[in-house]
Amino acid sequence: MEKKAGIWIDTQKAFIVTLDKSGHATKTILSQIETKVRIAGESKDFTRFGKQYFSPDEKKENKRKQEERDFFKAILKEITISDEIVIFGPAGMKKELEKFLREDTSLKFMIMSVETAAKMTDNQMVSWVKDYFNHVSVGS
Repeated sequence: MEKKAGIWIDTQKAFIVTLDKSGHATKTILSQIETKVRIAGESKDFTRFGKQYFSPDEKKENKRKQEERDFFKAILKEITISDEIVIFGPAGMKKELEKFLREDTSLKFMIMSVETAAKMTDNQMVSWVKDYFNHVSVGS
């Protein structure tokens, strides 16, 4: 049996389930993404340089993108030895992770699917990943 991984992801955490011939293992990676960032002084529309407008939106967006990249890199470290992966979760983060992984051409695993799934307990996630790969194996 090849090594397979399932990643349940949202903006707060990623729950990784790896399967191989010896069984399964799990790991949780907590996100450092701040969803509601307030930059000091952002309530003012003008900077101290008179009426020159300063928008903190670009700074917030750049910070969030960097936090996402750091989160995705931490996930990537855990799945690099996998042959096949499936990404699932309730939020749009699953699509962002897929895009991040597809940008790296040196990765040797195959992204099998990106699926929508609701919030689940840890045991439900393990069961979901096992069921997914059992159905994929049967269908092959």
